[in-house]
Amino acid sequence: MHPYQVLSNKSNEIVMKVTFLVPPVLEGKLAAERSSGCTHVVYPMPNIYELTVIAQVERLNAFTVNYRDFVWEAGDKEALVNFLQTDQSDVYLIWAVNLSMANDLQTAELIHSIVPGAYILWLGPAPTYFRDEFLKTTHDVIVRGEPENTVLAVLNAMNSGGDWQKKEGVSWKDADGQLHHNPPRPLITDLDTLALPARHFIADRVYRNPKVKITPYTVAITSRNCPFKCIYCVPCSLSFAREIESRRYEGRKPRISYRSVESVDSELRQLAAEGYKAVGFMDDNFIWTEKRTLAICDSLKRYGLKWGCQARVDAITEPIAKALGESGCMYVDLGVESFDDEILKFVKKGITVEQIEQSIHLLKKYKVPVKLNILIGTSPLETKETLKNTLRRAKALKVDQVMFNIVSPFPGTEFYDMALENGWIEGGKYIPTDVQRESILSYPHLSAAEMERILRQSNMSYFLSPRFVWHHIRKFRSVADFIHALKTLSVKLFG
Repeated sequence: MHPYQVLSNKSNEIVMKVTFLVPPVLEGKLAAERSSGCTHVVYPMPNIYELTVIAQVERLNAFTVNYRDFVWEAGDKEALVNFLQTDQSDVYLIWAVNLSMANDLQTAELIHSIVPGAYILWLGPAPTYFRDEFLKTTHDVIVRGEPENTVLAVLNAMNSGGDWQKKEGVSWKDADGQLHHNPPRPLITDLDTLALPARHFIADRVYRNPKVKITPYTVAITSRNCPFKCIYCVPCSLSFAREIESRRYEGRKPRISYRSVESVDSELRQLAAEGYKAVGFMDDNFIWTEKRTLAICDSLKRYGLKWGCQARVDAITEPIAKALGESGCMYVDLGVESFDDEILKFVKKGITVEQIEQSIHLLKKYKVPVKLNILIGTSPLETKETLKNTLRRAKALKVDQVMFNIVSPFPGTEFYDMALENGWIEGGKYIPTDVQRESILSYPHLSAAEMERILRQSNMSYFLSPRFVWHHIRKFRSVADFIHALKTLSVKLFG
């Protein structure tokens, strides 16, 4: 007998109820940020990767699709239980990252106890890597790596009574307790074929990005992954899931996938028509070629959208910097990590301090705000002296903002293998941590506690400086955006 309810007796058509679920915080006070996946939420932003999966499922018109974000709703365990008791979906989909693992597995226990016939489809980097931990029951199914096509294949099979257990890209547990890891699914060859994210589920929400200071704000993505070989890198949660899967089965990073300029233009046109004023691009690396970048800048300028992105310093040319400035770019996140050439070489960053300074000079020339990302402890060459030098040089450049994090030895990275082999992980075992606050990394000459202290001091020294406060306070266009930014800063500094 098929486990799903028959909703149309006339045609005997089986219609599944599918719910994408962001669980509430069951313990503690801070929710995991599921787009980047390595910090707690500092300011909420939509998970564009999950919304793209939702749009693909909706496109089929074969399921009743729901989306519940208990973090946004500030819901608690009681709210989740009440929802599950009345909802009774056939399938729940949860996008899990390392920092959300414990919370999500507790949520799964509730789902299995309250809705025992329902399946949970696990998406994201955490279940892709920690497969055994997520396969607790026969009703747990892991969608590994890039999720869209695998989710559709599994749901279609379940809906028609087919054998979803034979689908590529899934891991599952049989009735005898044996775990099965099916062969991987090929990556999507044409991102233009994907539906645009299902933003109608979040249309009533106001998201804010303190780096943009303009609302309504949303996020978008134009490419997946990057080809560079930084030993510590944990890209966005979608790219990391793709990378874990590719390294496991092919022994290498996945290929980069791009959307066409025409596809990006179509989405930007739609965003402008829907009333959005600003967009943040979540690509691991937004700037690829001059031709592509300049074309997208033309679209952004045409539709009057303010925007920001992440980029490598060696991608910043004069034509690109000029185009960014003329098209309303409100920030460029540059992952510089250190101002020490030996450290940059050790971590295979592929850039030099001279290139960092040249790119900042070009961006400032065209009045493009720059945010530097500094990563503490990326290399055993790191010392208190190199960190002091990095902070000094970062301050001297007088950029718009500097973000300090502590490197974490994420499983699935080259740095994790290195840290494990050399005994740099405290306790010898990886534990998910918030890179903006905590460290499980400890060198003989630079302990975890010392790195955490340096992180706090660097944050206080930078974010509470008169120059930073005055530079930013005069840019806000509304009291609401200013209050939001103040709360964001408070969460960042004090938790």
